[in-house]
Amino acid sequence: MRRLLTFVLGLLSGALVGAATTILLAPTSGEDLRSDFQTRFSRLREELQSAADERREELERQLEAMRHPRREIPLEDR
Repeated sequence: MRRLLTFVLGLLSGALVGAATTILLAPTSGEDLRSDFQTRFSRLREELQSAADERREELERQLEAMRHPRREIPLEDR
């Protein structure tokens, strides 16, 4: 869990630094830049949501497997 949190914090800080650099060094107009930034931010948010949903499903499957483990039949009873 700690590694995931560290990754997400690194991702967010990298995105902020990248956005600030883009704004300061952009050769395009402010309106075009805002539009591009909103598009990229929306795409990033969708990707993060998708990754979170996939991870949640995986953890739910693991939890279900832990709650209801398969019962092995001893060799003598077969």
